[in-house]
Amino acid sequence: MIKLARISAITAAALLAGCSYGSGGGELGETGQVQVVASASLPEPSTSDMLGQARSYVVGPNDVLIVDVFGIQEITNREIVVDGAGRISLPLAGSVKAAGSTPEELSAQITERLRANFVRDPLVSVNVKEAVSQAFTVDGQVARPGVYPVIGDMTLMRAVASAQGLGEFADQEEVVVFRTVSGANYAGVYNIAAIRRGNYPDPQIYANDVVIVGDSAATRRMRDLVDILPAIVAPAIYILSGTR
Repeated sequence: MIKLARISAITAAALLAGCSYGSGGGELGETGQVQVVASASLPEPSTSDMLGQARSYVVGPNDVLIVDVFGIQEITNREIVVDGAGRISLPLAGSVKAAGSTPEELSAQITERLRANFVRDPLVSVNVKEAVSQAFTVDGQVARPGVYPVIGDMTLMRAVASAQGLGEFADQEEVVVFRTVSGANYAGVYNIAAIRRGNYPDPQIYANDVVIVGDSAATRRMRDLVDILPAIVAPAIYILSGTR
């Protein structure tokens, strides 16, 4: 049977502050409870938890775009950085809100702006050169720990591959994904070897997720609070703090 560990509210707050994987607070049922969630997967973050869904990439602040308008020299293969307010500025189109739109939607917006300024049948393409706003972190026993962009259908296995794979001494049975959803901090414990064997599906990874592979300070703190399961039959999902 999965154990339900209980800790003091102060200890829970110290854990979350030490991990630095999102903010939380408040109560979860009983005060100071670390709770196992009856779920096979972490909950999906909402648009307020991350900047748009990453399945179809959504442009965000500081992303680097390549905008190309056929036949207009000033906007040919033009590299543009989305500003902090989520906007870009183009000749003949002016200031355009880019954040929150897919590249295709942004292309359509620019097309309409150019038509409004008497550009006949503009052919516009928008591509993401550097995805800065939507990223996840991989740490622990991987070849190249770091921050990586969420592009396309990102899963745990692909996230580890983005970090150049597992390190020589990686513990495949102890991979933790930290996620914040609506102010609640979750941790999912997964077994990469089990995923490879097809025991359960490869979980989705979203912007702002933090993936910890094998032994690390974060997983050692987790062990002080709950029994980290091998997660062979199914993932173990924990709530680390309540909703704000």
